[in-house]
Amino acid sequence: MILTETKNNQDRLKILEDIVKPFHGRAWEYDQKASFPVENIEDLKRNGYHTLTVPKKYGGSEISLLELVQLQETIAKSDGSTALSIGWHMGIVKHLGEKQTWKEEIYKRFCEDVLHNGALLNNAASERATGSPTRGGKPETTAVRNQDCWVITGTKIFTTMAPFLDYFVVSAQIHNSGEIGNFLIHKSCKGIRIEETWDSVAMRGTGSHDLVLSEVEVPLENLVENITPGKKQAAGWLLHIPACYLGIARAAQEYAVRFASSYTPNSIEGSIADLPFVKQKIGEMELYIKQSQHFLYSVARSWDEKEDFERQKMLGELGAVKHSVVNHAMQVVDLAMRVTGARSLSEKNPLQRYYRDVRAGLHNPPMDDATIMLLASEIINQVSE
Repeated sequence: MILTETKNNQDRLKILEDIVKPFHGRAWEYDQKASFPVENIEDLKRNGYHTLTVPKKYGGSEISLLELVQLQETIAKSDGSTALSIGWHMGIVKHLGEKQTWKEEIYKRFCEDVLHNGALLNNAASERATGSPTRGGKPETTAVRNQDCWVITGTKIFTTMAPFLDYFVVSAQIHNSGEIGNFLIHKSCKGIRIEETWDSVAMRGTGSHDLVLSEVEVPLENLVENITPGKKQAAGWLLHIPACYLGIARAAQEYAVRFASSYTPNSIEGSIADLPFVKQKIGEMELYIKQSQHFLYSVARSWDEKEDFERQKMLGELGAVKHSVVNHAMQVVDLAMRVTGARSLSEKNPLQRYYRDVRAGLHNPPMDDATIMLLASEIINQVSE
């Protein structure tokens, strides 16, 4: 049974657990080669995963944010790079359906492409000169109107899933207007090139290469949204990020517990799992996992239950979830490596990959310092009123 053939959340989760089992075995090779996990994404698409956040009125399942983060966590437990990659598509499709910022005909046409042809998309916003777009930098990519089309030129970095995307949502300055827009660009347009620059030691399988656009022509209607750099709105869909790192932490925890339960040096009776100082670390890992799950799930559930005007009050709360979960995930992996010892640094040991991968979460939005400053402002304003 594929994922779209059941309406039950728990059944979908169980089906996904079976789908992603092979991902764990493939993860080492993808990491070693820094290659994109094509097989994994194809497995997910073949089972309809990529369609789950498409609105029901267009033929999708329109799953809740709570279910999305639980599913993403499950994928990440088997392979973090796969989860983070597909998570961008899943979250953006959900966000667009909720906010309805695109013209309906364009979004409907895109959703039909997702449903019938397996189309995937991601935002292409970061540039070397501007850094993270969440900091307010203006893109140097330009869009010039030329009669019946836009001509777009520029280079985007960190374009996750670049080798496998069908659509790019590209931010660009609109020539001589001072405005910035998002442009929907299909991979078939002339002038598009993927430059394979991704050499990170973390999340090596995400294919986050450079997108190079050389006088790419797109229809006028493909200016899908006008944006304001640095304007922060609550974005529940970004919880796919902490869900990913929580999944990686759970994988590290399980590895360490299995190791501790089976490792019996001749200096002791029983396994090292019986030793108090090892139990202490295992208990601490479980505490961090439980705290993270409760925080993540409760905020996702709260988002699902609120109308948009109420959701806009959740900016600090959403940032706090990401900050807390990612930092706890790093602590879990560190504890798992302490339990396992020097073996955790072996090239073929998954813990060293988990250690590298969880640190990537520090550089996904929102950034820790921005979250802390926002939380400080919120409580100061609240108490001062």
